Amino acid sequence: MQGSAITIRKAREQDVAAVVAILASDDIGGHGDTTDEAARADYLHAFRTLEQAPRETLYVAECDGEIVGTFQTLLTTTLTGRGATSMIVEAVQTRPDMRGRGIGGQMIGFCLEEARRLGLRQVQLTSNAARTDAHRFYERLGFAKSHFGFKYKLK
Repeated sequence: MQGSAITIRKAREQDVAAVVAILASDDIGGHGDTTDEAARADYLHAFRTLEQAPRETLYVAECDGEIVGTFQTLLTTTLTGRGATSMIVEAVQTRPDMRGRGIGGQMIGFCLEEARRLGLRQVQLTSNAARTDAHRFYERLGFAKSHFGFKYKLK
């Protein structure tokens, strides 16, 4: 895989297990993702819901036929900014054994190009406060810290 080309494409249902394996390998996020077969139906339901959402897309980064990264985008239009539409990028993850090879930069570059193509106002994302390496990565790509995020957990 060293030096192999990365392809970014919309995820397909057969990619779900590989995407979940990447998400489950995240030891910082604390989302409780698991490769346990008992959770498969939950992930398939979520994938099918995303697949039907016209403004949400789950993507994968593929190298030599293997899924090596994933991210999700959401287009949101607000009245602020004179009704501008922005792209929100979520769940950016690279397979642990493939980190440091530029895959994350290619995934974010894909998002930026897609946002430009669509004439969007901005691309925004949030990152867990504990992910200091990710913060440096996003700043290196030109993102600026601009807001504080808050969450209210219901489950």
